[in-house]
Amino acid sequence: MLRASHFHVVLHNHLIAFYAKCGCLGLARRVFDAMPSRNPVSGSLLMSGYASSGRHGDALALLRAADFDLNEYVLSTALSATAQVRSYDMGRQCHGHAVKSGLAEHHYVCNALLHMYCQCAHVEDAVKVFESVSGFDAFAFNSMINGFLDKGKFDGSVRVVRSMVGEVEQWDHVSYVAVLGHCASTKELLLGRQVHAQALKKRLELNVYVGSALVDMYGKCECACDAHSAFEVLPEKNVVSWTAVMTAYTQNELFEEALQLFLDLEMEGIRPNEFTYAVALNSCAGLAALKNGNALSASAVKTGHWGALSVCNALINMYAKSGSISDAWRVFLSMPCRDVVSWNSIIIGYAHHGLAREAMHVFHDMLSAEEAPSYVTFVGVLSACAQLGLVDEGLYYLNIMMKEMGIKPGREHYTCMVGLLCRAGRLDEAEQFILSNCIGTDVVAWKSLLGSCQVYKNYGLGHRVAEQILELKPNDVGTYVLLSNMYAKANRWDGVVKVRKLMRERGVRKEPGVSWIQVGSEVQVFTSDDKNHPWINQITIKLKELIDQIKVIGYAPNFAVVLHDVEDEQKEEHLMYHSEKMALAFGLIHSPEGATIRIMKNLRICDDCHVAIKLISLVTRRRIVVRDTVRFHCIEDGVCSCDDYW
Repeated sequence: MLRASHFHVVLHNHLIAFYAKCGCLGLARRVFDAMPSRNPVSGSLLMSGYASSGRHGDALALLRAADFDLNEYVLSTALSATAQVRSYDMGRQCHGHAVKSGLAEHHYVCNALLHMYCQCAHVEDAVKVFESVSGFDAFAFNSMINGFLDKGKFDGSVRVVRSMVGEVEQWDHVSYVAVLGHCASTKELLLGRQVHAQALKKRLELNVYVGSALVDMYGKCECACDAHSAFEVLPEKNVVSWTAVMTAYTQNELFEEALQLFLDLEMEGIRPNEFTYAVALNSCAGLAALKNGNALSASAVKTGHWGALSVCNALINMYAKSGSISDAWRVFLSMPCRDVVSWNSIIIGYAHHGLAREAMHVFHDMLSAEEAPSYVTFVGVLSACAQLGLVDEGLYYLNIMMKEMGIKPGREHYTCMVGLLCRAGRLDEAEQFILSNCIGTDVVAWKSLLGSCQVYKNYGLGHRVAEQILELKPNDVGTYVLLSNMYAKANRWDGVVKVRKLMRERGVRKEPGVSWIQVGSEVQVFTSDDKNHPWINQITIKLKELIDQIKVIGYAPNFAVVLHDVEDEQKEEHLMYHSEKMALAFGLIHSPEGATIRIMKNLRICDDCHVAIKLISLVTRRRIVVRDTVRFHCIEDGVCSCDDYW
């Protein structure tokens, strides 16, 4: 061709295409630059070559210096490149040129415009294009659905899905993935099952992308078994499908099953990616399985995934929920870059550990780093304010700062404010706050007030609040227990009898306390009053020894927390065999001297156990961390991080 006497633009275009498809973009560009004249195909071929190699910036640079006409193919390639680099301004310029040249309604250009606007997070502009042109194909609908979902605008995605069902007959696998993504985000299980049925007819459930989307949809719709079934039928499983089914289990609090899947994945020879590690670490967080989390952290280091943002965020969460907030802080400091999730995780971690001042310091550091707080950030900040009793500051964050940042307060923020007013002893104000902020149906807010009524011995208000809770949730066993405790502390034994009678009539039974502790590679589970544990004899000896030691320094059994109508001697024995005391005794027997004891419990720690464990930490000189359903209790030298308020 170089030696030919005549220039043929078509032959040169074929040569550009040849070099581009062989990955020789430098040679393709040399041919392009040497051409005495070019047509739109010349530019389109080279731009497509750049785009295919991920060099979207070079494709756009070629467009800026174009000396060839821009047809629909050049414009669609250019718009795809702007979508990849999220260049909204460049995309708008391409759109303007398309309008001027009469190409704005061309099929390829319209699809590319929709994709560009959605990728650039300007879904409102995509809607204008979508509504101004008819006859879109599946690609356009897919772009619109994903655009709405990325912006969290589920009402918009609902409208597009309905239109797609009526207007598009031929769905590709991307369409199924997009619609299933909508079902997962909106938890529309019925629609998800209908889409699954259509996929079955076309055998698309065997497609790894559709199958993974089905797993994700069922997981988010709280159908873990269906998620596993969708996973099992996949003929070829990749790391995405494995991660999807692990996520489904984790979202449904099946943490042990999720960790077992991680082991199965490695046995199958699949290499976990950063998201797989993040899901596994979050499962460890749910179990407070610190040793398993440490093992996963070491594995992530070996495979080169430790520094990934998602892995570091999951590590912070795991350490914080496993009672090792110092390790969470160490990971936070070592991160090369942080996002809002990183900041939120450490703020909430500190707040749950009772380290409210540290949480507030991190929040101020977050503002200094110019990281915009989110909805979740202020949940952690208001929780910290509640622990410190900072009423005025809490009201400032709720009413002024959140408004300035465009964050609408939600139920969680109002519930935190109720806790803040209760912590400050302003119980009547807390009651009015609940009623005036439309959270009168929020059981959590009322229970926060009820617990404070017991702390501050305001039994009249407590009785009224308990009645309010039982109207909303008649079978809430915790409310019966708190109400009975208040009657007992006020020496109103007739009230205690009345509560117990009401529980019997309504068939309400107190859930047995269950605590667990990890020693070595095994997790030991203890149930209150269960004397069938293999180590029960050694545990009993240890408990009696500990009780005798702490009685010397002031421990007196708190019979008010015992709902059984039995003699004091039997009540004392019942208290001794509370699950957290049994777990603590086992931990003291099997852990080396000076080691931290970490215990998980399925219910709130009771008043008696709280006092006893504080005193045990004093006589044994041990640090004891108890994670119950309310918070962490980090106990050392007889002092708890909760300041005896929870």
